[in-house]
Amino acid sequence: MSQLRTVTAFLCFAVLVLVSTAQAHFAMIIPSSDNVGAKDKKEILLDVRFTHPFEGGPAMEMVKPEKFGVFAEGKVTDLLASLKEKKIEGKTAWETAFKIGKPGDYIFYVLPKPYWEPAEDKFIIHAAKVVVDALGAEEGWDASIAQAAGLPCEIIPLSRPYSLYAGNVFTGQVFLGGKPVPNAQVEVEWWGKGKTKAPTDSHVTQVIKADANGVFSFAMPKPGWWGFAALMDGPDKIEHEGKPRDVEIGAVIWVHAYPMK
Repeated sequence: MSQLRTVTAFLCFAVLVLVSTAQAHFAMIIPSSDNVGAKDKKEILLDVRFTHPFEGGPAMEMVKPEKFGVFAEGKVTDLLASLKEKKIEGKTAWETAFKIGKPGDYIFYVLPKPYWEPAEDKFIIHAAKVVVDALGAEEGWDASIAQAAGLPCEIIPLSRPYSLYAGNVFTGQVFLGGKPVPNAQVEVEWWGKGKTKAPTDSHVTQVIKADANGVFSFAMPKPGWWGFAALMDGPDKIEHEGKPRDVEIGAVIWVHAYPMK
């Protein structure tokens, strides 16, 4: 009987490990600031990684992305060659610096290479973006960039995605292949940097269901960076170990909520 209890406990632990590793992967693209004023330094730093944001990890290996760039003034600039490798918890992540040349809203984006997640038996591809307003331009933040940047999907903000306060409602619309995604499931996480603890496991990732037009809203209760990931089944499979595997496509956007003083 004691052996049976031991085996049962081990199996339960194994299941919990698999569930925890399957939770809330997010591609992250975080600028040093989402709002560059006239008196600010005209260079921002961009942190690009793949991790579980709320828990502050564990970090996951991120090979050099497929695409990385910025959309501004109606055109795309390829920044892939500017990325520099760094290590987080022994895993590969990326960073770069970008100099602001003129006023405008700069939409930075990253498309990672497919990530194989054995716990979920599928590949994960998250197309992530973040918007930085420079020198008070305050226009261009709602541009669609997927076609120009070669992204499979995106979240187009319906709320201005910068200069937000904690408690503000952020609204976005999910697109796949240029078309709104009805009833898309959107996962939401706060970047906790390992300094916070959820009351239960289900509190780590908030879940929203978009409406028939792919529109969703979420009130951000806490200052900091918030990630929104609309998860969809990819149209194609990827061959792995002799079998065609499912692909999870994720449209991700990051927005920052400021404390009101």
